[in-house]
Amino acid sequence: MPAFPFFNHFAPIHSAVIQNYLTVDVEDYYQVSAFEPLVGLTKWDQYSSRVVKNTRTILRALDRHHAKATFFVLGWTGERYPDVVREIIAMGHPIGCHSYQHRLIYTLSPNEFREDTRRAKDVLEEITGKPVLGYRAPSYSITRQSLWAYGILEDLGFEFSSSVFPIYHDRYGMPGAPRFRFKVPGHDIIEYPISTARFLGRNIPVSGGGYFRIFPYQFTKTALLRINKRENHPFVFFIHPWEIDPEQPKMKHASPLSRFRHYTNLDRTHGRLQRLLTDFAFIPIPERQKNLVS
Repeated sequence: MPAFPFFNHFAPIHSAVIQNYLTVDVEDYYQVSAFEPLVGLTKWDQYSSRVVKNTRTILRALDRHHAKATFFVLGWTGERYPDVVREIIAMGHPIGCHSYQHRLIYTLSPNEFREDTRRAKDVLEEITGKPVLGYRAPSYSITRQSLWAYGILEDLGFEFSSSVFPIYHDRYGMPGAPRFRFKVPGHDIIEYPISTARFLGRNIPVSGGGYFRIFPYQFTKTALLRINKRENHPFVFFIHPWEIDPEQPKMKHASPLSRFRHYTNLDRTHGRLQRLLTDFAFIPIPERQKNLVS
């Protein structure tokens, strides 16, 4: 029996051309889920923001390498820094929704999730002047406890999500989910899972975030090439603006595990990103999905 029965009859979607999807989760260093017990939404305005500067650094890197990405923006951030959202659009990158206040979906009621998501979508659409069709859950928190979120996303007009991480993790993960793009059963929405490589029968996270910083770059490159060349699939890669910023203020009272995950190799990430952009070609996740469903 499959590890997660919801996906017994998922509809795989295959692409004849390998093109990898680059995604940027536009959030600040103090907004990550690991620091939520220390820095709730009501305290965010008390911290010095670095998200605009760091996002612009990523934009310059993408421009140098002629790469495009989907930028999933927090509604709270877009509301306060609309100019950087306009800059992202002006440089040819689509905007997706990353919630309003970065709360884990499975800690919310369906009504709370609907209102948070609607608020963020409205903010971003007001700035961009166009529909926002893509969604990424805070900390990949569409899990077996929060599959109901897909119905709400569909109701709100989203065409795709990139919110499932098919691994075991203490905060997120859905190991029984498909590893590649699929149509969500019972819905028209398309899911782009965060990419994993298969080693010894297990899914290994190799597609961004702390894994990109902690694992040696050559390991990451080899694993991503394996997805492209052996499995003939694109991979979905993610990065946060704060990950290229080793000078960000430190959360001294965070747990040792959270500090390790958050601060390891921040001084190497920008260089590794440059290598990644040299070694692979990237495009955004397509905004319109209906012509991609087979």
